[in-house]
This record gives sequence, structure tokens and C-alpha cells, in this order.
Amino acid sequence: MDRTLRIAIIGGGIGGLTAAHALRRKGFEPVIYEAAPELKEIGAGVALGPNTMKALRSLDLEQPVRDVGWSSEFQFLRDGVTGNIITRTRRDDRQYGAAACTVHRADLLDVLSADLPKDLVKLSARCISVQQDDRVASAQFKDGTEIEADIIIGADGIHSAVRASLFETAAPRFTGKVSWRFLIPSAAIPGGVTANTTWLGPHGAIVVFPVRRGELVNVNCHHEDDSWTEESWTRESDKAELFETYKDWAPELRHYFAAINKPYKWAVYDRDPIQQWTKGRITILGDAAHPMLSYLGQGAGQAIEDGVVMAAALAAQTDDLPAALKRYERSRLPRASRVVLASRARGEENHLVSRWAALKRNAMIDLRKRFAGDPSGRGNTWIFDYDASSPEALVA
Repeated sequence: MDRTLRIAIIGGGIGGLTAAHALRRKGFEPVIYEAAPELKEIGAGVALGPNTMKALRSLDLEQPVRDVGWSSEFQFLRDGVTGNIITRTRRDDRQYGAAACTVHRADLLDVLSADLPKDLVKLSARCISVQQDDRVASAQFKDGTEIEADIIIGADGIHSAVRASLFETAAPRFTGKVSWRFLIPSAAIPGGVTANTTWLGPHGAIVVFPVRRGELVNVNCHHEDDSWTEESWTRESDKAELFETYKDWAPELRHYFAAINKPYKWAVYDRDPIQQWTKGRITILGDAAHPMLSYLGQGAGQAIEDGVVMAAALAAQTDDLPAALKRYERSRLPRASRVVLASRARGEENHLVSRWAALKRNAMIDLRKRFAGDPSGRGNTWIFDYDASSPEALVA
């Protein structure tokens, strides 16, 4: 096997760094090209399901992530208006082989970047296009420089230049939903926060979970509102807007709003799955390949799975790189596309307006927990059972 391949990873986020780790474990030496002047994540908390933790375990990264994250004993679903508990799910490793974890995005990025040789990361390298022929692939950068590689992996996010160079894709679709996110000190909440909780109410949902060893609490509020269409994660909002939007919800939620320093607000856009990720010597992963809504907490997890499977595909078939990248695509595209569509459906289910429809949803959750062997009652078993590092993850 030829481990001297020139592998260029465009993007130094969660997906790109995970791919680098996975490739290095297979004996490759990829180079990461990151547009920003430093490896840095914006955003707040990220949920890592059992499937994600198994993928990180295969890279010896599970424990370092747990050391900076938070693992709660239970996951609660609660009625957003009455505050009543809909269901409680134990979150340990007995069902899926790994317990879920929540972590601050910046802390996760620090773990992923900590052990990578510094000379393998090129900063301030904004890719604007990629090209290829039968012999080599190349990437062009904003500063006028160009690099050649045997393969290029586009991990450059939702507005991927690599994807744009390869495929024509449909414009994103505004969902009619907006989202606020913020971090608050756990100590600011009476009694603290010791569990992951999702509040389901009419026209919206609120997700609450600790990060950074329980020191901080991540809050993400979703609501239907077609008057705001700006797709930005850095637009500051007024917390009075949250009090007004959720004024008829459970009173204890006001503790979270009162503790806010800066809430950020953005319009939620959705994108249909694309039917191809790979052309010749170039492929994409993570948000560049399958951007998804956050309702299943699988955005980071699917990018991490991509990196593990892609490295396995390359290690198994270094004599035919385009075929190896196509094998990666065959192995990952159907699952990631299914998660994209399931996340979309979960968003609709979480925002039910009719109380009768909500009661039916809650009853189905209870029935699945009791009689279908589904610990959460929400049909997540197929997501959490998956192990990206297993031989079965790499299809023929």
C-alpha cells in the first residue's frame, strides 16, 4: 500500500480534523488547509450520540472528549407548556455500546487538534475552487496560490467551495423557523442543571444540556417565525424577544432567559440531500456533503463518521483512488441522507400545534419504549446502533 499519497483536506473544522486523525491512524499524512487564521469554532454546545462516541473511541479520542464534556444519567422530554415529563431515558452504554456526551464546540475542536503536528495544518488558506485531471487534483486559494494532491477532501462546511466546484446544487430552503442559542453558567440556574432536557411545545422546542464538565449550560430555542430570514450564527438578539416568544411556556424556562448575556439568533434553512459526493479524485464530507437540521443532534456525529469510513476506504484500496472514494460514498451517502430527512421530520414532530396531535405523539413514544425495545421511544435506535469503525460500515 502506498502511504505516501498526497492528501489535501480543505477545512479544519470537526469533520476535517477527524478525517485527519483517521487517515493518520491508517498511515497517511494528510495536510489540512483552513481558511481562518487559527483553528477556532464558533457556536456553543454540540450533542454527540452513542454512534459518535464509538467513532471517536476508534481514534482513541473518546475519553479526551468526555474529559472536557458532560455525560448526564438521563435524557428528559418535557411538555413545553405544562412542564410535565413526557419520558425519561437512561443514557448509559448498556444499550448502544457507548454513552452519549455533550461538549462545547470549541472544546471538541481543541481535543481534535491537540495531537496533530503543526506543520500539517496550513492556516489562512481559503480555497476558492478545485480542479482535476486523470493524474492529479488541484486546489486554488484566495491568495493566488495553488496546491496539487493525489486526492482532495472537501470538509469546508455548508458553503463549501469544493462542493460548488463539483456539483450544481439547489439553493437552501427557508424552513419558516428561527433559532436562538446561548450559554449560561450552570450556577445561575436554581438547583443547577444535571440532565439533558428537550421541551416540546406548540410551534417550537427548547433543548437544554450542560457542557464543559457541567460548568456551562447550552440552550437552543427553536420557534416558527417567517419574519426573520438571516442565516447567521453571530447575529445578537434581545433576550426580551425570548420572554415574549415563550411567554405561555413553563415558568421555569424563564430562569434560563434571565441568565442570558448574549443570545444569538438565526433563520433555519434546510437543504435536500444530494445524490453524489465524489468525482474522480475529489470528495466531500460533513456539512459540505450533507448539511442537516439540528433536531437529531447528528450534524457533528455524521461528519465524524464520514472521516472514519473514508479513511478505511482509502486504506483498503490505495491502488485505485477514485474507486476508493466512490466506495466511501456508497458506504456513507445513504445513511447520511436518511439522517438529513429524519432530522427534518423530527423538527415537524417537535413543533406540533394541536394538543391532540401532541398527545398522540407522546403516546407513541411511550408505546415504543414499552413494547418495541426503543429506549428513547423516538425511533433513534438505527442511528445509535451504528459503528463507523466496524467492518460492516464499509460496503463492497
